[in-house]
Amino acid sequence: MSEAVRDSVPNPMTEEQIRRITVGPAPKRLTGKIVLSDCDSMWPALFALENERIKSALGAKALSIEHVGSTSIPGFPAKPIVDILLVVNSSADEQSSLPPLEAAGYVLSIREPHWDEHRLFEGPDKNINLHVFSSGDDEIERMLIFRD
Repeated sequence: MSEAVRDSVPNPMTEEQIRRITVGPAPKRLTGKIVLSDCDSMWPALFALENERIKSALGAKALSIEHVGSTSIPGFPAKPIVDILLVVNSSADEQSSLPPLEAAGYVLSIREPHWDEHRLFEGPDKNINLHVFSSGDDEIERMLIFRD
């Protein structure tokens, strides 16, 4: 690995850094292998179900809802967790989106003010990661480019 590439790769987060951004119980520590599944025809259907749940909870506050990550790529093997991108006016304005998402069964698990005010919710069935970003954030385009 070249020095320039090595310098651009972020160091893994420390336990203390993880504790500072985690909301609720500490996340399960991943040890062992990451298991990839063959493409599952249910992933788009699961996204469609969650898309409706989010729209019902937030209405016009949900500026955009997109299926992103590996499960959004047809024929692509992936970790069997559907990643959803939710764009709102301000992800830091939790009072606007947190109560209705919680009422719909989502659980806020990570708050990252240092990384584009990213919020991560676990879905009602735990096979959903809901990533919330503010309108205009550069990460939105990166996630969509990966998918597309």
